[in-house]
Amino acid sequence: MIARGGTSTCDNCRMSAGSVEGLRIVSATESDVAVILGFIRKLAEYEKLSHQVAATEELLRQTLFGTRRVAEVLMAYLGDEAAGFALYFHNFSTFLGRPGIYLEDLFVEKAQRGKGIGKALLIEIAKIAKERNCGRLEWAVLDWNKPAIDFYRGLGAVPLDDWTLFRVTGEALENL
Repeated sequence: MIARGGTSTCDNCRMSAGSVEGLRIVSATESDVAVILGFIRKLAEYEKLSHQVAATEELLRQTLFGTRRVAEVLMAYLGDEAAGFALYFHNFSTFLGRPGIYLEDLFVEKAQRGKGIGKALLIEIAKIAKERNCGRLEWAVLDWNKPAIDFYRGLGAVPLDDWTLFRVTGEALENL
């Protein structure tokens, strides 16, 4: 694969990153687990949810690269530096009768924001969704995260204001 600003011969490379000089987006490998966990912790800190992070390198290794992989990760690199990541998985729309992709996490290092890395990650996930005949790409964003909301709206995403997200976890999940 040829990346703008350089070349790469890696097997897991997904794209040339368009107008972002030196950007490569690649499918994560097991050797990225520590970096992925670091990004998860930084995202949780930004979202004021650090107290909820229970993920460990071993859990991520099992769930992302074990025998039953439940999610996929794209890594964004500027040169040799990990600049961001996107973690996603398939869901299914009974109305469309087709799979979809749910974007669980999108994170770009603070020093790298505003350079088009987040947009490049989203574009790559949209390409994957189209390759896999998905009917939609969706995600959630915290109500107070106006920069993210504005960014997503600028890409053509629309909020689903008629829906309320529910979650069962911990003791409530155990009691069901």
